[in-house]
Amino acid sequence: MKRTVALRWSAGAATGLTAAAIMLTLPATQALAADNLSLNGGADGSSKASGTSYGNVKDGNTGTYWSPNGSTGYVSVKWSSATTVSSATIRHASGGGSISAWRVLNGDSGSVLASGSGTPGTISFSSTSLKKLTLDITSASAAPRIAEFETYNGGGGTTPTTPPTTTPPTTTPPPSSGTPTGAWPSSAGSVSISGTVNVSGTFDGGMKTYCCIGDGSQNESQDPMFKIANGGILQNVILGSPAGDGVHCEGTCTIRNVWWNDIGEDAATFKGTGGGTSYVIGGGARNGSDKTFQHNGNGTVNISGFYLSGSGKLYRGCGNCTNSYTRHVRIDNVLLNDIDMVAGINSNWGDTATITRVVLSNASGATVCGKYQGVAKGSEPKYLGAGWNDANCKVSQSDITYR
Repeated sequence: MKRTVALRWSAGAATGLTAAAIMLTLPATQALAADNLSLNGGADGSSKASGTSYGNVKDGNTGTYWSPNGSTGYVSVKWSSATTVSSATIRHASGGGSISAWRVLNGDSGSVLASGSGTPGTISFSSTSLKKLTLDITSASAAPRIAEFETYNGGGGTTPTTPPTTTPPTTTPPPSSGTPTGAWPSSAGSVSISGTVNVSGTFDGGMKTYCCIGDGSQNESQDPMFKIANGGILQNVILGSPAGDGVHCEGTCTIRNVWWNDIGEDAATFKGTGGGTSYVIGGGARNGSDKTFQHNGNGTVNISGFYLSGSGKLYRGCGNCTNSYTRHVRIDNVLLNDIDMVAGINSNWGDTATITRVVLSNASGATVCGKYQGVAKGSEPKYLGAGWNDANCKVSQSDITYR
């Protein structure tokens, strides 16, 4: 099935082009970012569970996956000639076990390039020339499911030199592991939309400003500007104002280098109920009055390298939605200016917030991890207080820097 949406694109004066209508045809299944080096490589590993394949981690399809024949094991991406790699992104299929410890190895030498605990997302390491890169899962609750083992050299993509004709061009996002500075990106042009843009596969906005729907209020009945299908990627987009209900993630998704000029109701809402992890990598948002990232479904939201200025909360797990779920959030390497709370979770439902490397600017009184008592739809959640270093709030004061 293909979805077609009509856009109005306005080029800058330097291009000498006038506004023209563009039809974007977005296939339901589409390869991941073209700068993913794994797409041109092979794969092998230690073992594979019945019905899974090593090659599934580099086929560009998040609907397939590899699992080890047990709770631990490794999978490798390999190339016929030396390839320079500086980061990897691990995408997880729903179901399977939770990873608690992992390593990324130079498959040629066996040296450890990176290691960590918890479910890996985007992993950066020193730029290395090698023929094989290995994800080694050393501890997990059960056999995990790895949908994609993407590899990059510096964050990838190609910089556009001409305006788009049928699809937006690919552009180079900042490295996903970069420390946010608060600098706002320049727009590469504008695209006028009159309704929700449905995204399947990868949608690259070329750092253009997409505008506008909605009224900029807190009205929750507004339509989103972008609706991302399960496994989809939205990247290199600036949302103008008003932005309706921002971005809706219908399953698991990746939001990479996306910027909200005005948050409006919510910047993004995560609605998937099939488990798994969604990622917010880089980007920023400003001018919000309540929540930035709203988590209505289940699973995990992983936020890294993000900048937020002038809002209530960076993240909130819904405390009174129609369905109650256990939700998890991981927040790392973010810069937050003038906010009230980093993460709000429902401790009575078993929610967790794992928070590291947070800089709070002009927010000395902000709550880092706020606990709520989730309630049935129609009632208001009760605030229980802040948590530190406990079963729900996995954060220590040394993880927070105040400026």
